[in-house]
Formats: sequence, structure tokens, C-alpha cells
Amino acid sequence: MIKVAVDAMGGDLAPVEMVAGAVEAVNAKPGIQVLLVGQEAVVNKELSKYTYNKEQIQVVNATEVIETAEPPVFAIRKKKDSSIVVGLKMVKEKKADAFVSSGSTGAVLVGGQVLVGRSKGVERPPLAPLIPTAKGVSLLIDCGANVDARPSHLVQFAKMGSIYMENVVGIKNPRVAIVNNGAEEEKGNALVKETFPLLKEIEGINFIGSIEARDIPAGYADVIVCEAFVGNVILKLYEGVSSELIHKIKEGMMSTLKSKIGALLVKPALKQTLKSFDATEYGGAPLLGLKGLVVKTHGSAKSVEIRNAIFQCVQFKQQKINEKIAERILPPHYEAPETPAAEKEGQK
Repeated sequence: MIKVAVDAMGGDLAPVEMVAGAVEAVNAKPGIQVLLVGQEAVVNKELSKYTYNKEQIQVVNATEVIETAEPPVFAIRKKKDSSIVVGLKMVKEKKADAFVSSGSTGAVLVGGQVLVGRSKGVERPPLAPLIPTAKGVSLLIDCGANVDARPSHLVQFAKMGSIYMENVVGIKNPRVAIVNNGAEEEKGNALVKETFPLLKEIEGINFIGSIEARDIPAGYADVIVCEAFVGNVILKLYEGVSSELIHKIKEGMMSTLKSKIGALLVKPALKQTLKSFDATEYGGAPLLGLKGLVVKTHGSAKSVEIRNAIFQCVQFKQQKINEKIAERILPPHYEAPETPAAEKEGQK
């Protein structure tokens, strides 16, 4: 049975939506055990509203909560009994196969690297969400973990992204592109210009060149490589435009009697179309390249996103993505560097 730890106290809608998502997941799939990490009395009170197999959900007590505004490094070190720290340690100690959190992004990123640890050879673990496109989904890598990336980091992102898309999404020989301000090879800033020739030379990835932001929704590439500042801007604009567009469509359809009748006729087809462009349908953003699986969901995540993130963890584990990344990234005759003093301090 695959065990997924869920941060029951993290996010704007905790613990209500986290508990609901956990119950939906175990009721849908019998081979999952969800470990709800948080303040025991609060979580149990919420759980009492539902009917589920008691063997599939366990509450793990964690008395503290890391707030979004808290400095991540300080919070991880000081709040050792927080739901994030306890959940991450469960992954490190193999008590859980994965950890899902809607809480502080900074704390999850820092804790993932310090507590769970990077796989050998991985320079920087990236956050990699699936984003909807006209052709299905694409992987945006990195969207929030490394704002000052180097060319070698982006090369690793391309490798990890290719592994994820091939084994989790099922796209054979996924197309890899680097985000640029033009299609020509000579375009771009210093980082893109240095990375482009490296990606061309790498064996084992299907690099197709540059991709402009306007071409991302059309699904021109399966793996979209960028550093985290650019990736986060793309992701937030993507989500903002989608939200406003849906709002405007609904507003227009409700404006007159004729439009209301038309809306009733197209509702089933429209609902299905809009669902395919709903990012919550695809779970959260995994922090790739760690020794265990850590998935970050939106701070405002509802039960459907938590449920799908749990399913995502199951598939990730079944396909042995961490092991495949470690095999692909690790260079021949690799010797692990010494753990930096700051990380050693964080592991105490």
C-alpha cells in the first residue's frame, strides 16, 4: 500500500479541503493510505463528518503550523513539530512515500532540500507543474524554486522533465523547448544563449529549440524549460487569464434571455472544455530531484486538487520516477560532495 502524507494544516482552506481531498482519494482507490499530518483534535473533528475505510486514513499529530509570512529557513529550524517538518521527516525516514502540502511554498522548498535531501548529482531541484494546453498538458520546469539558475541547472531540468513526461504522462520522446523572446537561436538573455547549445548536444532528450510564451497554450512543446522567475510569471499569468476568461464567458452568457437559453444548450460541452483547462485537475507541482517525493499544491487548493495530487503521488511512486531521475542525472564515477554546513545544521 502506497502511503501519502498530507499537510492537513497548510493552505488557505485547511483543514477542511485537505481532509475532504484525503477522503475522496481513499474512497476512490483502495491501495492508498493517507497520513493526515496536523493538530490531532482539529483533524479528527473534521474527519468525523465523513464515511471512509478507517485503515486507509491515519492522523499524525503535529502541534505547530508554519505560516506563509514566516521566513522559511527560520521556520523549518524552529518549528520542528510543524505539519510541514513532521511530514517531510516521514518521507526522509521512509514512513511515507510522498508528502503533499498547500502550505508555505518557501518552507516546503527549503524543507524538501534540507530534510528529504537531493538525489546524488542533482544540482537544484525544480518545481514542475503540469499546465493545460490545446493538445493536453505540458510540464513547466522550473516555476518557483530557482530564480537564479545556471545553464547546467536548466540542462538537468530538461532531463528530469523528459523523464516525468514519458513515465507519468505517457508521452514518448517528449518535445523539449527553452522559453525565449524569439524563435531564433541567437535570441535571448545570457542564460538562454549559454543553455541553448548545451541542450542541442545532450543525448536522450528531444530538444526542438526555443518557444515563445504565446505558443505555450497551443502545446508546441511537452517540456518547457526556464528558470523560476520566468516560470512563475508564466504560471501566474496563465492562471489569471484563465480565471478572468471563464468569468467573462459566464458573464456574457447570463447577460440576456437569449444568451441564457444558448448557455443552457452549450453547458455540457462548455463544461467539459473548461474542465480540460482547469489546472487543479492535474494535481500539484512535484519538487523533482529529491530522494523522496514532495508535491506543492496551490495555497487555495480545494479537495479536488488534493485528491488529484495524492493520485499523482501514487503514479509517481509506481513508475519509480526518483530512481529514474537519479540514474539519468548521475554522471559516471560520481562522488557525492560533502553536505554544506547549513544543511547539516537543518538536519539536526
